[in-house]
Amino acid sequence: MRESTGTTDRETAEGVLGDRLTRASQGLPVVRLQNVRFDELAEDLKTHDETTGSRDPQEAEKRVKPLRRFFAGWRAAQIDGAALNRYVVKRQATGTANGTINRERSVLLKMLRLALEHGKLARLPVIRGLKESLPRSGFFEAEQYAAVRRHLPADLQTACDVAYTFGWRMQSEVLALERRDVDLAGGRLSLRAGETKNEEGREVFLTPQLKAALVAQLERVDTLQRQLKRVIPFVFPHLQGCHRGKQILDFRKAWRTACLEAELGGLTGEAREKRRQWLKANPSAGLLSMLRHDLRRTAVRNLVRAGVAERVAMELTGHKTRSVFDRYDIVSEADKRAASERLGLGMFSGMTGESAVESRPATGRTS
Repeated sequence: MRESTGTTDRETAEGVLGDRLTRASQGLPVVRLQNVRFDELAEDLKTHDETTGSRDPQEAEKRVKPLRRFFAGWRAAQIDGAALNRYVVKRQATGTANGTINRERSVLLKMLRLALEHGKLARLPVIRGLKESLPRSGFFEAEQYAAVRRHLPADLQTACDVAYTFGWRMQSEVLALERRDVDLAGGRLSLRAGETKNEEGREVFLTPQLKAALVAQLERVDTLQRQLKRVIPFVFPHLQGCHRGKQILDFRKAWRTACLEAELGGLTGEAREKRRQWLKANPSAGLLSMLRHDLRRTAVRNLVRAGVAERVAMELTGHKTRSVFDRYDIVSEADKRAASERLGLGMFSGMTGESAVESRPATGRTS
């Protein structure tokens, strides 16, 4: 029986031969490398994630989906640096950010490493990452958040309030909340261990405003339960439409609309239409550039400026490392201006008139 290893490197080929002989001597099935396809690698990764619990299934599928569209049907041995370069070009053509492509690259590398461990790949190809842009520094001033919030439905207002207050991740934490996570009597909101990005649980005490908003939200869910005559465990289910009663997984369209309406403000008639056309030509202008994840950065910033101890703030938001927490604590122009004003007041306090600055000649020396 002859089999190509897909490589011209003698040492690698001999390694594959040795592996085949070992498996044959142990009575184990011998995998023919030419028959291993991307689809099998994707299935192996899914099985690995499910059995180890190392990654959220929904998040994993989100990363695998674009890879599958490109690599479906490919032999594993064909996936190398050149192949990934073609994938990168195609993704960049759709406007996908390098950071997103790098996350997808990491998933592909994990597939290939698993294949190597299972004897389904002769060698691991060299796949280089892309240079990413600087981390986002978007955050909401209070009036900006109020303007966007005003144009969201009541249930999504409450969801955004949770993210705005405590910096919780919208899709994986806020929208995933269940009724058992809300303790109105004790004024607590919880995330169960294993349900967060870092696998650790979290508990916060509700502010009066947020408690009132959650009471109203649960009343809406109670009304929906009576209408559908079934139990709804979610805090944020769809209240209408074909998905009524199911958990809200995303609301990008509603968010985009709210940001657009906030930018249009109170404009009417011709002025409104003119502004709308300008925003259409400049889709990243003003509030249109804001993401729901910017609520997380805003929460970190607000907590620090409210005087909350950084260790406590990190417990509330779920940040594990100081470096990431600091990156989310965005410094604005107003912060810099206020710092300069405080420096001026402190450094020159007690000095008046000409004594504030010692007068010296610009040049020359005295003996």
